[in-house]
Amino acid sequence: MRRLSASLAVAGVCAVLLLSGCSRQHYEERGKADAPVAGRAGEDSPAEVYNFPDGFGNLATKCVGAGKRAYATTKFVQQKDEDDVEIVPANAVIVDDPTCRAAR
Repeated sequence: MRRLSASLAVAGVCAVLLLSGCSRQHYEERGKADAPVAGRAGEDSPAEVYNFPDGFGNLATKCVGAGKRAYATTKFVQQKDEDDVEIVPANAVIVDDPTCRAAR
């Protein structure tokens, strides 16, 4: 009975440690989580995503206001000898686009 209790305790601790690594806080501390939107009133339409081959950042674009379009890209690099993944910061730019209309 004592072994069973110890095994359950160890399994419980392992589960808590494993799940704590999946928390939103993990990403927020590293600057990789979404920024909060006041009152959750942000524009939430999907972006168009253009996939590029591995090793190149994918491109996402969408209208972000009347006459404005945003382009954003991210990239990760995984070293062949290591298990670590290096995240290269996102590049983003906003340009004039007369085809983007105000949200209704």
